Amino acid sequence: MNDRRHGCQPNELGFSALADSAHRGVDLIVAVLEVLKGKTPGRFVEVQTERTVFGRHPHCQVVLENAAVSRYHAQILDVHGDFFIEDLRSRNGTHVNESLVEGRRELKNGDVVRVCDFAFRFLATPPTDTQLLKPGVLLEGGVLVGPTRAFEDPAEDSPNNNDEAEGTFDSRSEEEDRSSIISTLDAGGSSSDLRLSVKPETKLKAILEITKVLAGSLGLSQVLDKTLEGLFRIFPQADEGFIMLREEQQKKLVVKATKTRRNTDADDQVHISMTIVRKALETSEGILSENALEDSRFRASESLSSLQIRSMICAPLVSRERGPLGVIQITTNDVGAQFRNEDLDLLISVAMQVALAVENAYLYQKALKQRDMERDLEFATQVQLGFLPHSRPKLPGYEFADYYEPAQRVGGDYFDYIQLPHGRIAVALADVAGKGVPAALLMARLYSAVRYHLISQPDAAAAMTGLNAEISTSGLGHRFITCLIMIIDPESHQLTLVNAGHLSPLRRDSAGQVTPIGAVESGMPLGILANQKFHQMKYDLQPGESWLVFTDGVTEAMRSAKEIYGNKRLTEFFAKSPTKIDETVKEVVADVGAFVEGRPQSDDICMVGFQRLP
Repeated sequence: MNDRRHGCQPNELGFSALADSAHRGVDLIVAVLEVLKGKTPGRFVEVQTERTVFGRHPHCQVVLENAAVSRYHAQILDVHGDFFIEDLRSRNGTHVNESLVEGRRELKNGDVVRVCDFAFRFLATPPTDTQLLKPGVLLEGGVLVGPTRAFEDPAEDSPNNNDEAEGTFDSRSEEEDRSSIISTLDAGGSSSDLRLSVKPETKLKAILEITKVLAGSLGLSQVLDKTLEGLFRIFPQADEGFIMLREEQQKKLVVKATKTRRNTDADDQVHISMTIVRKALETSEGILSENALEDSRFRASESLSSLQIRSMICAPLVSRERGPLGVIQITTNDVGAQFRNEDLDLLISVAMQVALAVENAYLYQKALKQRDMERDLEFATQVQLGFLPHSRPKLPGYEFADYYEPAQRVGGDYFDYIQLPHGRIAVALADVAGKGVPAALLMARLYSAVRYHLISQPDAAAAMTGLNAEISTSGLGHRFITCLIMIIDPESHQLTLVNAGHLSPLRRDSAGQVTPIGAVESGMPLGILANQKFHQMKYDLQPGESWLVFTDGVTEAMRSAKEIYGNKRLTEFFAKSPTKIDETVKEVVADVGAFVEGRPQSDDICMVGFQRLP
């Protein structure tokens, strides 16, 4: 990455900050895009990272709110200080200086980039009075500057003690006729319900100390350790203390933090009685006992007798959303320094603050995992787009068109153009069962396998047979793939077709008559029968003739639970669609979009068309 970017966080850069930095001679911004067309011309968008993506999807760096814009429409790449623009298989194309972008094109200072109804001027060196669009602000022209980067990770601490407690807790009834419990307090209420029987200055000191720690870190281990340190300063009679938390998706309790008055590491172990812990969790009440050994609630506990715990206070950590999260317990073995009612009240106050911190830490960890997942999916999206062809074949006498749109961030549909000897072009299209990441991974495997077999095998039938054998024996489970391979010979104007269980391609002659091709001759999908032999068919390509191949995301697009787009509608639309294949593909996509009436896309859509020119 260019070091000039490190001078400031892009999402912190305000309008005046850039002008100030330019005045100081600090080069913070590498390049910008000036908004030319829209309701807010004259504003500027920073080319934020090594990849700046334009599209409708909210994860794009520049979000363009317009139905004509594809979800991932185009991207600007920073390659060692040189900038290139690349169309991402968009439906309506990307233009630079009114010239359609095919493949990757270098951007020069002053070039005008047009994405549907939006126009931007690329400036390699921004003017000193540049006013950048702030990230996350939707302008009147429908331009939204997306997030420049994920938020930073703070240093994460590992728990001090990860030992499991003695078993899970369960509900049990205990006799309460004779008890040395001084008091129990409800720990599940709000902090505003706390009584003020503790001296205000003592309570304030404790809350401020703990709150300062809680506000300073989202790392759970550091929060818990510092909490115990603060409690030991508040309770000088405390001999031992621990915090236990319930592991998510489990019923087991785990010790997360401990502290003792002992100085040697060998003695730095706390004594835990699950009897008291269970009681606090079951009732969501804090427990204060002047002598736990004589407490009728805990007389049956052998651990209390062996540990010689005298006085203790125990407070549950209670979340209104999650219920009991764990407990904080402080104990003393000094019979002359028993805990009192105000001590329990104070511990309840601290426990409420800690419970909020624990819940926030859980939510933070969940957000980090979600962020990481989004980052991985974004990378997977870019990798998958890299597998797709960057440009269409330049075959004399022929024109090609294509469209690709996954239902999720990544998809299982696949198409490719493969250059073969003697000027021939192979068009491959496939649909992996399922969608999302698993299908996308198999699609990546298919990309290289199809190319290998087409180049190494003598004909298309042998290539499909070898491809099926590889997929069937690769240990990919019960997933299957429908696949279609077409080879176009521009010298003989002949097409060779092999179909492995895919939807029949549509053939339209110069008179507009549409015919499905090869349904009877089609074989089984790849991955079902390892020893299956495929057969190829040959067709003469006449002037003006067009072919359309597609996945079931087109024909199974749903308007309601009982109505799909269907082969019949596609065939009829293809028959009356424009003569030029590029316009045909665009209008088919638009017709499918109108048919579903705004319903979310339920399956990946992939379509390839070609035409022999008249």
